[in-house]
Amino acid sequence: MEPDLSPLAEYLDVHGFDGYLIEADGSDSNQLYLSGFDAPDPFVTLYAPDGIHLLVSGLEYGRAKKESRGDAVSRTAEYDLQENVAEHGPQEGHARTVAAFLADHDVESVVAPGRFPLGTADGLRDRGVSVTVESEDLLTNIRAVKTDEEIDHVRAAQKANEKAMRAAERIVRDATIEDGVLQHEGEPLTSERVREEIEVTLLREGCALDETIVACGADAADPHDRGSGPLRANEAIIVDIFPRSKATKYHADMTRTFVKGEPSGEIREWFDLTDAARRAALDALEPGVTGADVHEAVCDVYESAGLPTLRSDPTTETGFIHSTGHGIGLDVHELPRVGPNGEELKPGHVVTIEPGLYDPAVGGVRIEDLVVVTEEGYENLTGYPIELVVE
Repeated sequence: MEPDLSPLAEYLDVHGFDGYLIEADGSDSNQLYLSGFDAPDPFVTLYAPDGIHLLVSGLEYGRAKKESRGDAVSRTAEYDLQENVAEHGPQEGHARTVAAFLADHDVESVVAPGRFPLGTADGLRDRGVSVTVESEDLLTNIRAVKTDEEIDHVRAAQKANEKAMRAAERIVRDATIEDGVLQHEGEPLTSERVREEIEVTLLREGCALDETIVACGADAADPHDRGSGPLRANEAIIVDIFPRSKATKYHADMTRTFVKGEPSGEIREWFDLTDAARRAALDALEPGVTGADVHEAVCDVYESAGLPTLRSDPTTETGFIHSTGHGIGLDVHELPRVGPNGEELKPGHVVTIEPGLYDPAVGGVRIEDLVVVTEEGYENLTGYPIELVVE
């Protein structure tokens, strides 16, 4: 995948910088996006008018030459890192090495992300290099608009996600009920056991995740409560899965709400309202509208039914208490925002639509689809059915 970095080149030209500099490891999504290289230790990537240049350790040099999108890859040893460190200490020695690398590329001024290491920045300034923190989230904004290849990566991750959701739904459906608690293979069915089923399924599909949400009853009333302990009959179970492909590093995201048994009338009403809010958001979704516009459509549905939202009551702790969605890609939460102050949506934006309602006295309901904005409107990348009761 070759990113379109022309907006970055234009920014450097307009503001008079020689280059854009990142120092981070491969877990930093902007570093991964710019360099095309995933390494466990920090390395330096320079974007300049003549190309992308990497400065890596000797340990990573061979792999970086094969795997990165760098036009040139240099080793720290070429710039006497060990000698610099021995003579000047780790911090200044490293800064001298990076300064020499920049000098080789005729770079005297760089713009850097806000999380650029302070020690390196100060050391470069001491060597006469101008380092300016970017006034805009340059790469984050560039990354927000996905190429067709990136959209395919997200689509593939979502297919794996649907298999994991199916596994979670199956184990809930197959459970029996004893004294109000779900039972599986003679033991109480717990949030932890369902998460295990999800994670094993994802591993088999080449995906992984650090956390997932399987929250029941009052736990589900906190949108980010992971859930724990036995799952209960007749109560809403929120299952929110957001895996990352091991191969492409792109995420998926999806939420469904299930009840094993007989849901209360209030949970049924909440579920229907939330699905109506989801559909209202999708109806509003097209290029040129803002994420705020889409969020307003969801708030309209809930408020018309007499339920609180953060728009109607910024202090409410029940009702619709979060944004409608977020961008997704190399990060599970990235631009654009689909909520208050959400940006204009453009073709290539991949966003979640995830309305929900929450009250500890009732539980929680959330439904989440993953969609891509297109020239004509949107494409829903989620094919999983929306059904409350599993039986």
